[in-house]
Amino acid sequence: MDRKTFLSVGECMIEMASLGGADFRLGFAGDTMNTAWYARTCLPKETWNVSYFTRLGEDPYSKKMLAFFEQNGIDTSLIGQDPTRRPGLYMIEITDGERSFTYWREQSAAKTLADDRAVLSKAFAAADTIYFSGITMAILPGTGRVHLLEELRAARATGKTIVFDPNLRPRLWSSAEEMRDVTMQAAGVSDILLPSFDDEATTFGDADLDACADRYLAAGAKTVLVKNGGGPMLFAELHDRHHTSAIERVQPVDTTGAGDSFNGGFLSALLNGANPDEAIARGHAVSLQVIMHRGALIPMADLAL
Repeated sequence: MDRKTFLSVGECMIEMASLGGADFRLGFAGDTMNTAWYARTCLPKETWNVSYFTRLGEDPYSKKMLAFFEQNGIDTSLIGQDPTRRPGLYMIEITDGERSFTYWREQSAAKTLADDRAVLSKAFAAADTIYFSGITMAILPGTGRVHLLEELRAARATGKTIVFDPNLRPRLWSSAEEMRDVTMQAAGVSDILLPSFDDEATTFGDADLDACADRYLAAGAKTVLVKNGGGPMLFAELHDRHHTSAIERVQPVDTTGAGDSFNGGFLSALLNGANPDEAIARGHAVSLQVIMHRGALIPMADLAL
């Protein structure tokens, strides 16, 4: 049996995570990479390939990043390299389990990931499920955004499953209006939406979970899971919806990667035929373990499933 491919599209950065005081740990992470990591952990290797699509440089840290992906079973065959650019960098500070970030990404090679439409088209043709985020859209120049949206629309028309997490980050956009407009365009080419209610309410003024789901279903999505920071969630489709009950909450060590890891666990279950409640439970089980560790990624072997 041929393996299916889960393709994640976006930016992976050099992560410097605080260990307390002046000590930091170097790693590699980024929202779409984090989701690919946990999808690789949760999806059966016999039936699923997990691949990452981005651009890196030819510098030592780009080479270390590629080796890191390969060592952990993530396919790198679609990652291009730019001799004039480098990966972005961010530092995380933790206060009472909550994170704050400082970024250096102006010359990130990932900003050019959608420059070549033919490369996008070839990559998407080989995938079964394609995952991207609002951060993927935010880092791209205008032409890159157009290329990515058009190729995603074309891939969806051929039967690929397109998954979008809006992951709204106002600091990455020139204006709130631009962020809202591009987010809704991205929603319109996607099958599955994974918004977070707090961010959506702030950005779009949604009164409740149903209003958030209704907006994205009207844009063209088939399925919307409105995440809710540990509170009841809403799983909505055009003719069916139900609210989940509140789930277990803990005092986190570090919330970095919480939503991304939930997405990886949730999607891995949903794509393998689990019902919505089972998929949500899987996503929560993964994210609950992640927030009890520092940094976005915990070793695959340490994740209890």
